[in-house]
Amino acid sequence: MKVLQFTVPVSHDKTIVTRMDILPHFYPYLHRHKEMQLTWVQHGEGTLMVDHNIHSFTHNDIFIIGGGQPHLFKSPAAYFEEGSERIICSLDVFFDPEVICNTLLGIPELKHLRSFIDQAQYGIQVPGSHVPEVSRMMDALYKTQDVTKSTILFIQLLQKLSSISDHTILSKQGPRMVKTETDGIRISHIYNYILHNYDKPITLEDVAAQAYMTPQAFCRFFKKHTRHTFVQFLNEIRIGEARKQFSSGSFESISSIAYSSGFNSITNFNRVFKTVMGQAPSEYIESLRELQQPSLVAGK
Repeated sequence: MKVLQFTVPVSHDKTIVTRMDILPHFYPYLHRHKEMQLTWVQHGEGTLMVDHNIHSFTHNDIFIIGGGQPHLFKSPAAYFEEGSERIICSLDVFFDPEVICNTLLGIPELKHLRSFIDQAQYGIQVPGSHVPEVSRMMDALYKTQDVTKSTILFIQLLQKLSSISDHTILSKQGPRMVKTETDGIRISHIYNYILHNYDKPITLEDVAAQAYMTPQAFCRFFKKHTRHTFVQFLNEIRIGEARKQFSSGSFESISSIAYSSGFNSITNFNRVFKTVMGQAPSEYIESLRELQQPSLVAGK
């Protein structure tokens, strides 16, 4: 099941490619490509995996994905239900970092932008306070048909992104740990199985079987390539889903979130949530309300 390597549809006469996607759901497989990717999620929500790190995303989030960085924007199960009228909409900017750095940014005056591209290879989330300006610049780049103007807009976009100091790094795991295509395919298959079944009971034997390994061999393989144990990884996936549901504000109770995220008891959920997030679910919900309060006041 070769899903890791992905080819971005590009024009032979373009170095900077923009693309608007309006689809029933995001591409459902972990994949990578040599191009860096700047994605503005205009509509949709879900779980973002970058390397071996889990993040929640929602509409109006903007991310930079590094060149060659395995990633997946996973839409919730509701998007795949028969008869679903849900859609996602995203605006992407793709460019080959090596080509851009060696050509367009080759002059000494733009050395700082080459440094930014190098740093951004770990992946970045643009802070919400900068989203209006960055999204406006991405929209202008997408709409322009003039090659000279688009090149100028792209440099201005990089300049803006490089000036942001309070961004969130998506992956801190250093050099890519998947060394061969075979290992990459196997890891991708494991990830996709977990991401599509995290809300159900999953045993070590279940996931090891997906990799055609014994449980003991699987544990060694998984820890070597992800620096996580299987249980740690599964828990982070489930807590990421719980955080997304908490952020939506539409849930019946903490226990309903716990069970829908794949936990079999509220006690276990509370323990794991505090281990992963450093605070209890009730404290996390309160912190979300405090963050939302200023915008509510401003809207009066």
